[in-house]
Parts: sequence; C-alpha cells; structure tokens
Amino acid sequence: MPALGALRLSGMRWLIHGESEAWGNPWLSVRRLDVEQPDGRRFDYHAVRLRHVAAAVVLDADERVLLMWRHRFLTDRWGWELPMGLIEVGETAAEAAAREVEEETGWRVGELEELVYSEPAAGIMDSEHHVFLATAAVWVGEPTELNESDRIEWIPLSDVPGMIARREIVSGITLVGLQQALLQAR
Repeated sequence: MPALGALRLSGMRWLIHGESEAWGNPWLSVRRLDVEQPDGRRFDYHAVRLRHVAAAVVLDADERVLLMWRHRFLTDRWGWELPMGLIEVGETAAEAAAREVEEETGWRVGELEELVYSEPAAGIMDSEHHVFLATAAVWVGEPTELNESDRIEWIPLSDVPGMIARREIVSGITLVGLQQALLQAR
C-alpha cells in the first residue's frame, strides 16, 4: 500500500477550469474561480491574487535587528515590523527587499541571503512572502518614505520573543522572518 503522502500528491489535486476578475486594482485582484475538487464536485470559489512581498531581517554586529514602529490603520494597531514592500515589475525579491530597507529606514544593506519563504494564506490568496537576511548595513540618510513608520530602532534580537508574547510584533511576514532568524541564531 502506498504511503498516505504519495496518495495525496497524486490524487488530491484541485483543478481550476476557469477564472475571472470580480474586482481589482494595481495591488490586488479578487477572483472568481470555477474549481473542481478531487471527488469531481465543481463550484465557484473566490480568491485574492496579491502582488508578492519582500522583507529583510537586518542584523548588526551586536545581534540587534532593525525594526520600524508603525500604525496599521486597517486593524488600528501599532507594532514593530521589518522593512517590507511590494516587489515591483522587473525587480527580483532581493532587489525589492534592499530597496524597501533603504527607502523606509535610511539604511543600505550589504549582501542579502534568502532567510525564509512563505505563502501566508494559500487557501484564499496567492501572495508570496520572501524574507532575506542582511548582516551589514550602512546609514545613507533619512528615509525617503515618510509615511511608513513613527520610529526606527535597532532592537536586541534576544528581546524579540518577549515582544511577540506582548503582541508588539503581529505582522505575519515579520513574525516568520524574525522567528527564522532566532532559529538560525541558536
């Protein structure tokens, strides 16, 4: 008898027979899909196609991470976040992460290495989240993105678990990136 995983890989695939946009703008598209489940049942399914996002965990020699204190108006919450943003057309995820760090914080990163990749809600949206690690950065001037954060600070990486527990860090891409950085630091 084949392993359960092998059965799922071959027989549990959902199929999309058609797709159209119900509503959209330059950042996202709400889609209507004609979906067939593995048992043959077909139905309308709604999903969101989002532009992909890149972020960076920037660490200095003292094991501090560069974070931004920002307000998210949709949830009316303040929290610490990594520099992040949308990947522009023709840009790699690493290029986007480096650009966002500089625009949002005024720090220019050195070499970036891939830290973690995630798809935060693959059952309802298709956004890819790419998080990179930088271990060198130089100050190049004030941030050019003036509406991104209230303050920018270098915070000890060892403080991050407590910040997560206090819900000072709630952004999904920030959580995934920082937790991966903490795992690798062990």
